[in-house]
Amino acid sequence: MTLAQIFEKIVGPEANVQFAAYDGSKAGPSSADVRIEVKSPIAVAYLAQSPGEMGLARAYIAGHIDVQGDMYTLLNEMAQLTLNDIPLKEKLSVARSLGIKPLLMRVPPPPQEVRQSAMARLGSRHAKQRDAEAIHHHYDVSNRFYEWVLGPSMAYTCAAFPEEDSSLEEAQFTKFDLVAKKLGLKPGMRLLDVGCGWGGMVMHAAKHYGVKGLGVTLSRQQAEWAQKAIAEAGLSELAEVRHLDYRDVAETGFDAVSSIGLTEHIGKDQLPGYFSFLYGKLKPGGRLLNHCITRPTGVEKTINKGGFINRYVFPDGELESVGYLIRQMEDLGFEIRHEENLREHYAKTLEKWCANLDDHWDEAVAEVGQGTARVWRLYMAGCIVGFERNKVQLHQVLGVKLGPNGESGVPLRPSRDWP
Repeated sequence: MTLAQIFEKIVGPEANVQFAAYDGSKAGPSSADVRIEVKSPIAVAYLAQSPGEMGLARAYIAGHIDVQGDMYTLLNEMAQLTLNDIPLKEKLSVARSLGIKPLLMRVPPPPQEVRQSAMARLGSRHAKQRDAEAIHHHYDVSNRFYEWVLGPSMAYTCAAFPEEDSSLEEAQFTKFDLVAKKLGLKPGMRLLDVGCGWGGMVMHAAKHYGVKGLGVTLSRQQAEWAQKAIAEAGLSELAEVRHLDYRDVAETGFDAVSSIGLTEHIGKDQLPGYFSFLYGKLKPGGRLLNHCITRPTGVEKTINKGGFINRYVFPDGELESVGYLIRQMEDLGFEIRHEENLREHYAKTLEKWCANLDDHWDEAVAEVGQGTARVWRLYMAGCIVGFERNKVQLHQVLGVKLGPNGESGVPLRPSRDWP
């Protein structure tokens, strides 16, 4: 079996992909829209030592495999591998085909990969110092890089597209406004936004609703960028972003709390404490809007510590089902008033981010390096496939802290502006 045929076996012979290897071998249809080029023996070593998703990812990130064509098209063609990895029996077959030599070659993972041993030295999973390092790994890449990928909104969470052909900026505005309407924001209210990113929600609440907003983030780069943007927008009297762990927020008595894209970083064992903390920050009648990625059911494996996403993108990330999250909220006192799944919206959001990265590819490589740019290209394209095929979902859950006599303060029917 030639090298190209071995790689074809891993990706799947039914995938419409052409292969070419440094030994001159070729496989797959010549008419394919996507071509994979195996450039060196190091790519073979990566595959031999980690057959499947991880070996291919390492070889691509390190530059020993090139992909010509659209990354989403490739990952959609090989979705069985990218979403489920290959069975152990197939991995052993690949290892035998490659022989002993690639197994003996020393090939350390690319530097973009998070070492579990290094994370363990920072404490147990979701200890404050370890959480800070996990956030630093992903969010402190480069504010300029994020500006290119995310666009002017600097919103790194699922948008809500009002129309099929809406722009990314229109969709991100709609998402922030949807959150504001669900929270019932009005002038003079106080909002706490945990895991606030670059401050998009607190700035939207301040500018469009006259709300005094406090955002907190574990990323110093995010906080510095947000404070500068707040000042430039003339919103300093109403909006503030602090470089702070949400658990260290001292203020209380908020009218509303928004958590947009933070719960994925909390961890299953910490969820009761997380929701209890947010409950304690609210006034009676106050509302929490929790927006996060979830698993589609409660039966899938919760953590794949050895998977690409956990090692390269979101260290220590954990996803739960929306049912599990709702149960935790209910058990801690929240009454659930509204829930919706924005899964398809996240696929469209990621498509826009991928297009932005492609448009700024050379600049992005110059800013963060080829390896990091390739991590992003691979992870965002793979996530589109995941959301499209219902391997992951995005849910917004609205809860209210009832008043002393059970009053919710929620209108009999939601605003017509809600979808």
